[in-house]
Amino acid sequence: MQSLKAFQIFLKYFSQSKIWNQYKPSVSLILENARTRSLWISWIMANSLGELLGLGATFAIGAAFFSAVSEEQSALLSAGVMTATGVIEGTIVGWAQGSVLRRAIAGISRRAWVMATVVGAVIAWFLGSLPMLLISFSNGDSSRAIEEPPQAIGLLLAAGLGLVAGLILSAAQWLVLRRYVAKAWWWLPANAVAWAAGMPLLFAGIDLAQTQGSIVGGVIVMAVCIAITGAVVGAIHGVILIALATRYWSRQ
Repeated sequence: MQSLKAFQIFLKYFSQSKIWNQYKPSVSLILENARTRSLWISWIMANSLGELLGLGATFAIGAAFFSAVSEEQSALLSAGVMTATGVIEGTIVGWAQGSVLRRAIAGISRRAWVMATVVGAVIAWFLGSLPMLLISFSNGDSSRAIEEPPQAIGLLLAAGLGLVAGLILSAAQWLVLRRYVAKAWWWLPANAVAWAAGMPLLFAGIDLAQTQGSIVGGVIVMAVCIAITGAVVGAIHGVILIALATRYWSRQ
């Protein structure tokens, strides 16, 4: 219930933002034009499947790693492992996105897009692992549990994390996009907004998966949550992709 309320608050403030003014014409275009609607749906599906396989693999590797090492070893090693898994997520998500993107923007290299996505994912995972690493080093007594914040605060922090992560993930992609389309810088806030919405869904899914009575139940819940998160993220920044693509088409 708190997750839904937090998401509703996010939508309320987003609808009043300047970014929404950029989104509105593209939303209308998606609803009215078969070509843009097809592109948007394909983009959503690519992001959903890409995150399911890429982020799912990352979580699976992380879970296997944490179960295999001691608490004393886990902090530094986990930072390295999670950073390295960014290569997996970036490759899979980048390939899925690139397969759709090159249909919309002729000449764009899927290889360049994959490499850009890998760079963004690796940097995002590295920076994301730093707080855990710093807390571990500053907390001399490893047996002392770290108290989790209330769920509402946790989801708000997740939104903030998503805002920053979205900018990091999209920065290298923007460098590729700007070679082909005007105003490619919109890709940066689009991803920030998308992941500010998606990250709380992901964190809520993790909490829900931990309440399941079996490993299988937890895995199923997590898989569904990752797929939904990927779809939501893709739906949001996919609107800006439509705006960029239509500008590109108008120049051809």
